[in-house]
Amino acid sequence: MADQIDTFILFELAGGVYAVPSSSIQHIEMLEHVTPVPNAHRAIDGVVFSRGQVIPALNLRSRFGFPRQEKTLQTRVVFAQIENRTVGLIVDSAREFKKISTESIRPIEKALTGIAGNYLKGLATVNKKLVLILDLEAVLNLDQDESLANSLSEVIAQATAAESQLAAANT
Repeated sequence: MADQIDTFILFELAGGVYAVPSSSIQHIEMLEHVTPVPNAHRAIDGVVFSRGQVIPALNLRSRFGFPRQEKTLQTRVVFAQIENRTVGLIVDSAREFKKISTESIRPIEKALTGIAGNYLKGLATVNKKLVLILDLEAVLNLDQDESLANSLSEVIAQATAAESQLAAANT
């Protein structure tokens, strides 16, 4: 059986290197402005406006329990399509596209499971660096963190209403 090769987007977060399947990514942009949303989950910085859409912005540092960091010129928003919705993932930097063979992705050891481990599909070594393969569905798992799910749903509803208002104002 031939080894399958998938393409991933690599990004940095709190000194670590993470990867997500490029098939789930719509585009990547510099982080310019986030509009805060009242009563949102602590991991949701607010909403961003991108390509005519108002999109919730999830701070992955906060989601994973890392300390927040001031925005830099390298800070990026990775726009991911997850469960038929678009979410912006705020990361320290988005580095590159890489092809990783499925055979080179090792499963997560039981010692790493728990809250953070549940977000990971596996580990790979790319250019002599350990890369953590993220499970995007688990990052936004509605059952795992009800307050995040409720907050994301509210922010998405507000973003949809804002998009409708923008469209009506432009006609």
